[in-house]
Amino acid sequence: MYRTLLCISFLILSNVFMTFAWYGHLQFAKWGFVQKWGLVGIVLISWFIALFEYAFQVPANKMGFIEQGGSFTIFELKTLQEIISLSVFLVINTLVFGQRLQWNHLLAFALIIVAVFVAYKKW
Repeated sequence: MYRTLLCISFLILSNVFMTFAWYGHLQFAKWGFVQKWGLVGIVLISWFIALFEYAFQVPANKMGFIEQGGSFTIFELKTLQEIISLSVFLVINTLVFGQRLQWNHLLAFALIIVAVFVAYKKW
């Protein structure tokens, strides 16, 4: 149980960094000094942020993998990562980036949750 909770916690942290690495640069325009760096500077900043993403993602997968003493198959790990990724994205996109959440976003998210259920169901 401890490894499972730690795995999920690391996946959440990893996805927070991932969201800022992938989409944070779209907010960099608000920072005057970053505009002068151009695309290369933005890529380097995103890579630096992504370093922390990997620092949590790799251990999360290692400790969560069933053949390493964890609770999840590789397919389950990937499915779990995707639902966490979308959850973290929804929160950050709404609270940090100020985007409005619409009904079709919620419907799409609900369908993804159904997909997770199907992926984890032992048929």
